[in-house]
Amino acid sequence: MQVTETLNDGLKRGYTITVTAGELDEKVNEKLAEAQPQVELKGFRKGKVPMALLKKQFGQRLMGEAMQEAIDGAMGEHFEKTGDRPAMQPDVRMVGEDWKEGDDVVVEMTYEALPEIPEPDLKAIKLEKLIVKAADADIDEALGKLAESVQNFESRRKGSKAKEGDQVVIDFVGKLDGEPFEGGAAEDYPLVLGSESFIPGFEDQLVGVKAGEEKTVEVTFPEEYGAENLKGKAATFDVTVKDIKEPKPAEIDDELAKQFGAEDLAALKAQVAERLEAEFGGAARAVMKRALLDALDEAVKFDLPPSLVEAEAKQIAHQLWHEEHPEVHGHDHGAIEPTEEHNTLAERRVRLGLLLAEIGRKAEIEITDAEMTRAVMAQARQYPGQEQQFLDFIRQNQAMLQQLRAPIFEDKVVDHIFDLAELTDKEVTKDDLQKAVDELEDDA
Repeated sequence: MQVTETLNDGLKRGYTITVTAGELDEKVNEKLAEAQPQVELKGFRKGKVPMALLKKQFGQRLMGEAMQEAIDGAMGEHFEKTGDRPAMQPDVRMVGEDWKEGDDVVVEMTYEALPEIPEPDLKAIKLEKLIVKAADADIDEALGKLAESVQNFESRRKGSKAKEGDQVVIDFVGKLDGEPFEGGAAEDYPLVLGSESFIPGFEDQLVGVKAGEEKTVEVTFPEEYGAENLKGKAATFDVTVKDIKEPKPAEIDDELAKQFGAEDLAALKAQVAERLEAEFGGAARAVMKRALLDALDEAVKFDLPPSLVEAEAKQIAHQLWHEEHPEVHGHDHGAIEPTEEHNTLAERRVRLGLLLAEIGRKAEIEITDAEMTRAVMAQARQYPGQEQQFLDFIRQNQAMLQQLRAPIFEDKVVDHIFDLAELTDKEVTKDDLQKAVDELEDDA
């Protein structure tokens, strides 16, 4: 087997790999010898079929496997010997279209090698860690939102008209062609106007009614309605309005706290403060991560594989185009050419991606099965009712698994660098933190 260099230009590499006919024949014989004990042909006992007959019967079939294994082996030896790591899957092509058994096999392999990546002094990196304490006003605001989420309703003043958001307590009887239909009646039914929990158009016709009023509501059942006998049918509902109630936020007290699993109001306040500070901490981490990436991008420069930069620039251009054209859902549009700005951003992303990957490799950072399982389950929960189909799909889709793995790995590498870098705590207000977060979005 012979490997000859044909290209060495920057990060671009090219090689010719020659596998001799004798080497191929030897591999085929090895495979036949391995299979011989299990082969049984007419006229021969199991394991006693002569090698010459085996070769005549199965040799041609095994030649393709032998070729692939020989080429894969040569590539593996090459990468082990040179230390090259291809940026993307190498392009491997067979030379000559008229190959026949007994000829040498010649293939051309080209790829872009990953560059030598300088090792930055992570302990020399200095970062500010923004700290925001939950102020009393922040806690009170959060408690107010919790109280609003607990829907209580109180009867409006007599003679008041129902508004959207009010709860109307009604009796109703549904009819098709003037005749009541099964399941179309109820008494003392509490319906929140604007909740869209009834047939389209039903709630709209109750806006403005008063307690004690009787009203006939006219609707048409949707074509996709669950009951077969009602699909697309026009119907009327005789409605009696018994009460009009307006929404009232719950009192912020021990009773509210118990509804959210806390012992009393003080315990609920402590929980809210802890949650708020965790949210502030997540935002502060994003700000510190951007500062870290900026520092690394400034400190470390190296050659980038053009194919990676080109692929990243095209992806950025494509994503931004769809953000600017939200009405286009498919991908059957024309080619989207990256701009200079897209290329600059792609270079930064590729540089930082390679650098973080190298730091993680040297630090032996790994993703555990439990971490991947949590990520997969979190993604599956975004498809309620179809979780199992999603899980089946993702188990067979390596590209999707890699998409889930990449951000977990990056975050673990970033945390590793935070542990080594010099961090300085800086107490700021919630508004200061929000301003810093807004600046991240402006620069994105």
